[in-house]
Amino acid sequence: MDKKKKVELEVLNISNSQEQAGAYALVLGEVDGTRQLPVIIGAAEAQAMLIGLKGIVPPRPLTHNLFASCLEVLGVNMMRALIYRVDNGVFYSYIYLKADDAIIRMDARTSDAVAMALRMKAPIFIYEEILESEQLKTGTENETTSISPMGENPTPHDDEFFHGDTMEMLQKALQEAITNENYERAAHIRDEIAKRKNQQ
Repeated sequence: MDKKKKVELEVLNISNSQEQAGAYALVLGEVDGTRQLPVIIGAAEAQAMLIGLKGIVPPRPLTHNLFASCLEVLGVNMMRALIYRVDNGVFYSYIYLKADDAIIRMDARTSDAVAMALRMKAPIFIYEEILESEQLKTGTENETTSISPMGENPTPHDDEFFHGDTMEMLQKALQEAITNENYERAAHIRDEIAKRKNQQ
């Protein structure tokens, strides 16, 4: 029986990594707490998380959507993701699946585990000792807080693009971005549409 204390995490932010070109920084935050955990992920996983968080439906299923749909059709539920180990900055995770009365534990990359948890609405956990040792330290907190949470603030270029656009033009641009599988742009456009609806 696993006696180690676990802490639940949530996705706070996904941004371009300043350390690795072509990679993204996923920031997981402690639910009902202040500690944050940075994880470097690939572009495909960042895209999968982005469309999951923004509720964007791609015209064709991406890998995580396909895998989640297969599990759901087979009657398998995802119970949770667990970050259980870290080695030289690399995090190792399990996903726990429930099929009938059986509980199945599968090894997964942390980025895949988080993307699957978002898609299947499963909680994400980490062992307390790992979060405590790997959390963002005081020296990097300012750098982290300067990164705006994903999708909240469009880039200046997006501001200029959106300024003169009607809602109809934005809806059309949103559909084009989804069709072209440019989900980061689609997320920005969707945020702008939501902002305007709230102002009405």
